[in-house]
Amino acid sequence: MTDVTGLTVGVLGGTGPQGKGLALRWARAGIKVIIGSRSSQRAEATAAELGEGTTGADNPTTAAAADVVLVAVPWEGHGDLLTSLRDQLRGKIVIDCVNPLGFDKQGPFALPVEEGSAAQQAEKLLPESRVTAAFHHVSAVHLVDLSIAELNTDVLVLGDDRDATDVVRALADAVPGMRGVYGGRLRNAHQVEAFTANLIAINRRYKAHAGIRITDV
Repeated sequence: MTDVTGLTVGVLGGTGPQGKGLALRWARAGIKVIIGSRSSQRAEATAAELGEGTTGADNPTTAAAADVVLVAVPWEGHGDLLTSLRDQLRGKIVIDCVNPLGFDKQGPFALPVEEGSAAQQAEKLLPESRVTAAFHHVSAVHLVDLSIAELNTDVLVLGDDRDATDVVRALADAVPGMRGVYGGRLRNAHQVEAFTANLIAINRRYKAHAGIRITDV
């Protein structure tokens, strides 16, 4: 298994629920984590709240300092942020966990994306980065609840660079109970992102925080 203990992970959108939760779990696993935000003060405050050796900085500083960068920002700002960070993200593994979703009276639904998916948009905007897609279906509520010692869920990891997907799988495996599973090429990210709408519907119906498990692997 790929060793990720010496990596620095930057979390763009690290002050939001998903980014904050993953940052916390990675930091507790001994991985160096930088919280990124548009506001360095907000990032530093979140890092102080999380503890575990995390630090905070603005998004450009975070992207430049990290070896691997998780993109956990709202879909509305996804394209503009990545475009602005193209230079800082050159040559780096980028993990896109953004879910382009809409909500109406009938509940959540997947939004159309011109490039096919958020991850494919990232690939187009970051041609010199190693773009992957992962961590779409992990409960933010469970991530920040440290009374849950093990997160019994699988993480589908998609990408065209096998070494990069191995690193991302190892980052999933670093969290107790979590398992990274290779899920195919990046062109298949749309249905993974869209499935989040189904999980939200499940969670609302059953008052749960459901994840996924892949059988027979």
